[in-house]
Amino acid sequence: MRILVTGGAGFVGSQFVRALLLGRLASGAGARVTVLDSLTYAGNEANLSPVAGREGYAFVRGDVRDPVVVDEVVRGQDAVVHFAAESHVDRSIADAAPFVATNVLGTQVLLEAARRHGVGRFVQVSTDEVYGSIAAGSWTEGSPPAPNSPYAASKAGADLLALSYHRTHGMDVVVTRCSNNYGPYHFPEKMIPLFTTNLLDGRKVPLYGDGRQVRDWLHVLDHCRGIDLVLRGGRAGEVYHIGGGTELSNRELTGLLLRACGAGPDRVEHVPDRKGHDLRYSLSFEKIREELGYEPLVGFQEGLADTVRWYREHRSWWEPLKGRAALPV
Repeated sequence: MRILVTGGAGFVGSQFVRALLLGRLASGAGARVTVLDSLTYAGNEANLSPVAGREGYAFVRGDVRDPVVVDEVVRGQDAVVHFAAESHVDRSIADAAPFVATNVLGTQVLLEAARRHGVGRFVQVSTDEVYGSIAAGSWTEGSPPAPNSPYAASKAGADLLALSYHRTHGMDVVVTRCSNNYGPYHFPEKMIPLFTTNLLDGRKVPLYGDGRQVRDWLHVLDHCRGIDLVLRGGRAGEVYHIGGGTELSNRELTGLLLRACGAGPDRVEHVPDRKGHDLRYSLSFEKIREELGYEPLVGFQEGLADTVRWYREHRSWWEPLKGRAALPV
């Protein structure tokens, strides 16, 4: 199978590419993988160094908004797995324009090229944030999008656009929506890598408001396993949730990270809450479990310990990136 992975030098995209080419995903058997990435601040070609010399791997530096580049890389592909996106909520609050341009327009450019060249399957990788906030229970795939941040709104727009290409043009499109990811190679502006690297440096961690916000945590490799199941067996025109099954408040997660890094509560600095901060996200992932046999395999305690250990042992990866991280807004 010939697979185009957009945003393949980012956190989740690079994990997907590594897992494909290192034999950890079924779709990787005999696959030829092309990565398209513009290498913005969070894209890092070093994330792909473990597979850079593998047969069947190719890297193209380019923007999903560029129709010429996109047309060239989409031609001849059997499948597209679309990770490329601006993804940090704080940055979208400060400036929404790049989010609309990349996440919506870029998706349209990619979809149009995939339609033109008859790509067999298009996987739109999305987020639980498109649903807004839920006080109790969990969203199902039939829940209506109700995004509250510019980032979430841009992803909701991209999802609807992707599904419209299935309904209008008959394209084989599927959408995945995941809960909060964690793991190695995560750019150090999201909560777990930011807090971990700050603590390893002896610095304080900025906890928004009272820390009551609740998120479900999903190891990035489990996320990629779920995407692979959908790539191979998901039904065209459908949405699939990929969850981790571990809900924690930000305050609880901060406590776990303090203990993992041998730090005390004095290292927590409460900062003003994020504008429009969603209180709770929760996905039901019964559909992908029942249809495709998905189960998260990485326990949170084990996964978090491994993640902290990775950052402790890979200072040379994250230290040069810290200056690019967005500050809370």
